[in-house]
Amino acid sequence: MRKFFSILLVLLSIIVGAVFLYSAYTKVYSTQSLESFEYTMVEFVHLPWSLAAVASRFFIGLEAALGGLMVLHLFGRNNWVFKAALALTSIFSLYLIYLWITAGDKVNCGCFGDAIWMSPSTSLIKNVILIVCLFILTRFHHGWHIRFNNLAASLLLIATLVTPYIAFPIPSQQPAWLQKGRFHLDLSALYAPGKNDMPAMDLTKGKYIITFFSPTCPHCQMAAYKMHLMKEKDTSLHFFMILGGTHPLDEFWQKTKAQNIPYCRLDEKNFFRLAGFAWPVIDWVNNGWVEAQSTYVNLNQAAIESWLKK
Repeated sequence: MRKFFSILLVLLSIIVGAVFLYSAYTKVYSTQSLESFEYTMVEFVHLPWSLAAVASRFFIGLEAALGGLMVLHLFGRNNWVFKAALALTSIFSLYLIYLWITAGDKVNCGCFGDAIWMSPSTSLIKNVILIVCLFILTRFHHGWHIRFNNLAASLLLIATLVTPYIAFPIPSQQPAWLQKGRFHLDLSALYAPGKNDMPAMDLTKGKYIITFFSPTCPHCQMAAYKMHLMKEKDTSLHFFMILGGTHPLDEFWQKTKAQNIPYCRLDEKNFFRLAGFAWPVIDWVNNGWVEAQSTYVNLNQAAIESWLKK
C-alpha cells in the first residue's frame, strides 16, 4: 500500500508539472501568443507596455521552471519548488478573482494563451484543484534524495528564467525611420466623391498613425487590438485604420475591440495599390508624407506620443 501511494505521488507530481509546462508553452508557441499574453497584462493588470514585456517573460520562465522541476522530481530543500508553485498559483488565483469582478466571466483569462479559451471562473476551479494537489505533494512527496538536489533545482530555475529573454528578446521600441526614403501617401481614394465613410478629418494635414489592415489577417487583428489599448490609455492619439475589402467586420471588432479608433473601408484595388500585399502596414504620416513605419510588435505608445508632440 505504501509503495502504491508513492507511485501515485510520483504520477501526481508529473501531471501537475506537465500542466505548468503546458501553460508556459501555450504563451510562447508563436510570437503572436507571447504578444497576446503581454496585451492581457496591459489591458487587465494595467501594466506599462515595457513592464508587461519584462513581466510576461518572467512568468513564462517561472511556470516552465517549476513545471520542469516537478516532472524531474527536483524539489529543492524543504520542497521549495512546491511552495513556490503554490505561491504562484495563489497569485494567479487572486488575479482571476480581480478579473472576474472587473471584466466579467466572458473573457479569456489567458492562462493557456490562445490555445484553450478559459473563463476566470473555470480557471479558478482548475487552480483550486492544482492547489489541493500541491498541498498533498508538499506534505507527502520529497523527490529524489540526491546530494545536489537543491543546487540542481536552483541552477535549473535560474537557467529557465533567463531562457525566455534569450529566445524571445524584447524588441526595439522604435519604428523604422525612413529619413531620405520618405514618400508621399496618396490618400485621394479615401475622399472620392460619393464615398459613404469618408474620413471626418483631413489625413493629409498634421500627424497621424495610418494603418492598412485586412480584417481577416491575424497580425492586423493584433495590431488593431494593441492600438485599441493605447487609445484607451491616451485618447488624444491620432490613429486611423484603413480596412481593405468588403469582408464583414463582426469578427474583427470582436477580436480587436477597436471601435474606439476611426476607420474607413477601401476597395481591394486601391487598398493593394497603397498597402501592397503584406499586412499590416503601419505608416507614421506627417502632412501626407510617410516618415516612419512600424510593425505591430514595435508599435510603441511612448514613441508615438513623443513624435506627435514634436
